[in-house]
Amino acid sequence: MSNAPPLPALHATHGGIWLATAEGTRALGRGEAIAQVSETPTILLNAPLVAARLGLSELSGLDLLELYAFVHPARFAVPTPAGMARALGLEPPQDDAGAAAFLRDAAGTLLTTLGNPHWPEREGAWTSAQSLGRLRWPWANLVAPLIDKPAQGERWLFSRLPQWEDAPPRPDPRPHRQDDAATLERLARLVGSGAEAREGQRAYAAAAARAFDPRDSAGRPHFVLAEAGTGIGKTLGYLAPASLHAAEAGGPVWVSTYTKALQRQLAAESARVFPDDRVRREKVVIRKGRENYLCLLNLEDALQGGFQNRAAILAQMVARWAAYTRDGDMVGGDLPGWLPTLFRRAGSTALTDRRGECVYAGCPHYRKCFIERANRAADQADLVIANHALVMILGSRRMDEGRPLARIIFDEGHHLFDAADSTFAAALTGQEAIELRRWILGPESKTRGRRRGLAARLLDLASYDEEGHRAIEQASAAARELPSDGWLGRLAEDLPLGPIEKLLAAVRGTTYARASAADAGYGIETHAAELDVGLIEAAAPAVEALEGLVRPLARLRQRLQAVLEDAPDWLDSAARARVEGALAGLVNRSQTLAAWIALLARLGGPADPDFVDWLAVDRVEGREYDIGLHRRWLDPTRPLAETVLKPAHGLLVTSATLRGGDDWEGAEARSGAVHLDRAAMRFAAPSPFDYAAQAEVLIVTDIKRGDTAALAGAYARLIEASDGGVLGLFTAIQRLRAVHARIADRLAREGLPLYAQHVDPIDTGTLVDIFRDDPRASLLGTDALRDGVDVPGDSLRMVVMEGVPWPRPTVLHGARRAAGGGTAHDDRIVRARLAQAFGRLIRRAGDRGTFVLLSAATPSRLLDAFPPGVAITRVTLDEAVKRIGSRLPSVASLRHQEADQAAKG
Repeated sequence: MSNAPPLPALHATHGGIWLATAEGTRALGRGEAIAQVSETPTILLNAPLVAARLGLSELSGLDLLELYAFVHPARFAVPTPAGMARALGLEPPQDDAGAAAFLRDAAGTLLTTLGNPHWPEREGAWTSAQSLGRLRWPWANLVAPLIDKPAQGERWLFSRLPQWEDAPPRPDPRPHRQDDAATLERLARLVGSGAEAREGQRAYAAAAARAFDPRDSAGRPHFVLAEAGTGIGKTLGYLAPASLHAAEAGGPVWVSTYTKALQRQLAAESARVFPDDRVRREKVVIRKGRENYLCLLNLEDALQGGFQNRAAILAQMVARWAAYTRDGDMVGGDLPGWLPTLFRRAGSTALTDRRGECVYAGCPHYRKCFIERANRAADQADLVIANHALVMILGSRRMDEGRPLARIIFDEGHHLFDAADSTFAAALTGQEAIELRRWILGPESKTRGRRRGLAARLLDLASYDEEGHRAIEQASAAARELPSDGWLGRLAEDLPLGPIEKLLAAVRGTTYARASAADAGYGIETHAAELDVGLIEAAAPAVEALEGLVRPLARLRQRLQAVLEDAPDWLDSAARARVEGALAGLVNRSQTLAAWIALLARLGGPADPDFVDWLAVDRVEGREYDIGLHRRWLDPTRPLAETVLKPAHGLLVTSATLRGGDDWEGAEARSGAVHLDRAAMRFAAPSPFDYAAQAEVLIVTDIKRGDTAALAGAYARLIEASDGGVLGLFTAIQRLRAVHARIADRLAREGLPLYAQHVDPIDTGTLVDIFRDDPRASLLGTDALRDGVDVPGDSLRMVVMEGVPWPRPTVLHGARRAAGGGTAHDDRIVRARLAQAFGRLIRRAGDRGTFVLLSAATPSRLLDAFPPGVAITRVTLDEAVKRIGSRLPSVASLRHQEADQAAKG
């Protein structure tokens, strides 16, 4: 007997719409479906996605995902009917019509859980349900009566969270040189006795161990460049010497990645190093920037009325999650990526510290803070998993403090150049300037919220130190010269206020005057050279205004340092932490201001050969969202080498595509090895996969460039031929959307779901989870899906690229192209992108697949980006469809094979 609630459920796809009630299931038209959800409380799965399917801008209903997030906080489920079924231990529906009825059953299962005495997430649920009821959460009337009121007040979030404890500083690591035998013994233990011996992995581990040898002179780290083809097992290959070094030398090893997907994979693989979960929590720490973690003070403010309407419901959901989370990571942690997307722009980012406004020990939740706990745990951990940008920022900061990051593994090392490019960039834009203003002044509107400007964060200093108080007042006065709310509108009306807005107005005018694609509706830019007099004249008062801000901030830094040295009576450990935090923030902002002033000082003068400067107006579909001046290093590995590489003792830079079809000299240039006095050690191990037997490359020759209808038709036919399982990669969002709009309904009628970045209101990580979970689904995306996506097995059987992934002809690219050999520079980039995209296809020995490039004009010189031995054939679309249909078994036949094997087993 079904325990489904007496409510209808609606399921909508590109293939149709179905409504399930207690009487049965029937198909609906779009108009009737809209009337249904508008007039009757209806169970849905992912309301924003259903709204998109129905052509509505917004839709309210009983979203099953919200109920799941309440009942099982900090537990992930793929947000599809099949994924929800697996998460709840139910039988997945067999088709879309069955999915509608399933939603009712799933709701019944979740509601029944609320009365289960063994429900593990019971604590705090009654209190949360009462709050959600007052907020008119659609599920509240069904949920609240099913949760027994506790006999006494239940522990709620802020009383439930554990406190972190301080630990003494770690001593310096002991010198330790591991021999190959010890490294290989550790590798064998991690791999396991039943695993097949891989000579490539053993050789890789031995080579990686050299990054942990004792350094023999300052500024000359051991630097290992190691390319390990897919299937070598490089993760365990470097975790073996890294964990051995941490154990024997007593020092931490930082493992840096470019993608969150690899961070999650590393966290999972670390279970082989530390099988005991309690030990692993101490020895392995994921470290991210502050903007990734839930800020408890922001959450408290939201729960006490700082958020309204749907945002207030989101705050309650996040509070439920926060009581059960492993580490408080809201971006890539155990908060389901789909949860914030259910609330659209309802404030999830306001629950993190994105502006550096933390009050540190002044916060009542400081001792329970997720960020502080992660920071302290990282100081004591053996393995710290982080991302390239954070490692570069921390490396620079710790170099100044005299305690650099000594041992670093840069996985996904082919992205090191790009990460350094972003990290060491400077941009004086309206958005950046207004963020600085808010950091100094705090909120200036009359809306509810805590004031967190400098004066509020340093209130005790201001009352103790008169000179410090004057510096804060002067900095606040100078900050009012920065852009304020409404600056974009004023610039559009040619009514700028203050010297910085006037400078940005001149930037905007020059950019529009020079840009060749000003009417296209997308971002435009131009060289910061041969500038008109008006822009050069506007730079002088802007520099004066910025310098007027630098001076009081510098005095304030001096006063904070003096307070730390004098140690007044009120400077307890909590106040010291707050002053140190404010000091770190001042250092960062002062560096930003110095970069802005240096950028403006060059306007009208000779170009600096080390940098590339340009003006830009950032737009989306014709709507301006930022304006400013930009500066990048021509070679960003130069500051990388000075601040991170040279201070280290040993580094390993590794990737499956480290050379990207290029030579070792290119890898050394893009990793920063060329700037070191010690020559880098090189190692390469080819993939063990038989690519000639497992994959082929087809170059389709009859799709005319610019013909969107033909491009869409090609994608549809290829997806149909492979029975789904296609990853489609685009170089332009506009074409992606156009193709998706033309083929999604057609494919859905064949039972082939199609998802797309920039179309479906779902975060990228969840889109990949959905794609991985359904072998008949296909996914369209852009650069974010070209690398770092791990979908082994028959869920990914084909990669289709719309064309040769040439680099976009920006000002920055033009400068680097001129310095890097012209066409050869472009070819290196394209080869790397092709290699990365092809790398998504074959992830394990049993995988089979086809790589399709829809470009007749693909130069033959680029084809060495693919592994040796892979057959590369130029064919028409008809021939490609025929070959794919004959080569790739259907999902149905694969499922039959699996069933037969299971029966025989």
